[in-house]
Amino acid sequence: FHFFDCLTTEFVKYKKRKKKDARTAKSRTLPLFTFCSFIPDLLDVFFFLSAINYDFVRKVGQKYFVSYKERDSFSRAVEFCSQQGLDLALPQNEEENVALTQFFGDVYKATWINVNTKKAEGNFEVDLKNRPLTFTKWGEGQPDKSIQDTGCTMLSENGIWRVTNECFLNAFIVCQI
Repeated sequence: FHFFDCLTTEFVKYKKRKKKDARTAKSRTLPLFTFCSFIPDLLDVFFFLSAINYDFVRKVGQKYFVSYKERDSFSRAVEFCSQQGLDLALPQNEEENVALTQFFGDVYKATWINVNTKKAEGNFEVDLKNRPLTFTKWGEGQPDKSIQDTGCTMLSENGIWRVTNECFLNAFIVCQI
């Protein structure tokens, strides 16, 4: 990893500077990590370690999609991700949308995604935390205007989103880190 190489290199440089400063009687302390631009690598290590225990892991940009490849209802999907300290998956662009479709390999090819379930609370244009959706890929006639109250959003194998009032269906649970 670049992160570990950088730490090793900078530690050696720091020790040499400290010795030199001691010889010249200068009192100068330099932070060990000043010269490393390690934050992105550190985050990658953290996300990688968080994701490693899952059966399915896809990294897209700075986001990881993870799953145990289990299927359940929408409410169970939200509960499961929340218990892991994660959010239900929500693609923010076409690349992420495609990455989620790579998950499929079973007969029933749909996964729940993090779109608000209450028509009155955003007309399926916000996520479960009421943040506006910045990317959508609704299928024809979607979101379904006939759904009066509650509907849950699925991503299908062809990358199209659709709202269903059958939130009890068993779709794949995919969370995001």
